[in-house]
Amino acid sequence: MPLSPLEHDRRYGELDQVMRAYAGLRADDTPDRPSEALVAYLRHTWHSRPWALATAEMQLREYADHPPGRLRLRLGEFYAIPDVGLAEGDVRQWLYCLADHIKRSVEEGEVPKPATPATHWEWHARFPELGQFLGGWFSQDMPDEFDDHDAAVADYRNSSDPQVVVRLVGELRELLALDLDETDYALAIAELGMEVDPPAPYSPSGWLSLVAEQLTVSHPGSRES
Repeated sequence: MPLSPLEHDRRYGELDQVMRAYAGLRADDTPDRPSEALVAYLRHTWHSRPWALATAEMQLREYADHPPGRLRLRLGEFYAIPDVGLAEGDVRQWLYCLADHIKRSVEEGEVPKPATPATHWEWHARFPELGQFLGGWFSQDMPDEFDDHDAAVADYRNSSDPQVVVRLVGELRELLALDLDETDYALAIAELGMEVDPPAPYSPSGWLSLVAEQLTVSHPGSRES
C-alpha cells in the first residue's frame, strides 16, 4: 500500500529535499567536488536547519543500502528517486557520494558562506512566502484577474493572515538587503514565479520596496495598537 504522509516524511522527508534541490540541474557530483545543487542545499540547510543534515546523510545512505525493487516502487511503498540524468546502475553510488559530502561537511565544519541563492530550489527554500505571493498573484493571468499591480497586492493583503503578511514583508526586506543589480533582481523575481513585468516606472527593486510599504498598511483583520 502507498506510504502515509507521516511514514514518507519519517523515512524519506529529508532525502526528498535533497532530490528537489537537483530539479533542472545536473547530478555531476564527484567524490572530490559537490555539484552546484548540493552546495545550494548545504548552504541553505546549514543556515536554516543545520540539524536536518544528519537526517539527510542517514536517509541517503539507508536508501542506497536498501534500494527498492520495481514492484514496491510501483505499489508506492518506497520513495521513487526522480530522474537525475544518471544510468540506473549509477544512482546508488551517487547517493553514497552525496551522503559522504554531507557527512564531511558536518564532521569538518565546512559551512558554505551566506550568499545569493544560486538555484531555483534555493530561491524558493529561502523565500517561500515570496514565491507564493509572486507565483500566485503575479502569474501571466494577473492582468485578467486584477485591474493593476496595486489591486493584486491589496487582494493578497486582505485575504492573507496578518502573520503571513508580516512574514512576506520580512522576506521582501531580506531580498532587498542582498543589494543586487536590477538585472539580478529581475532574474530573482522570475525564479520566484513572477510572470509579468513590474509596473511602470518602477525597476524590479523599486517595485519590491513599494510592495513592502503597501503591505505594512493596517490589515483589516489586524488589531490596532
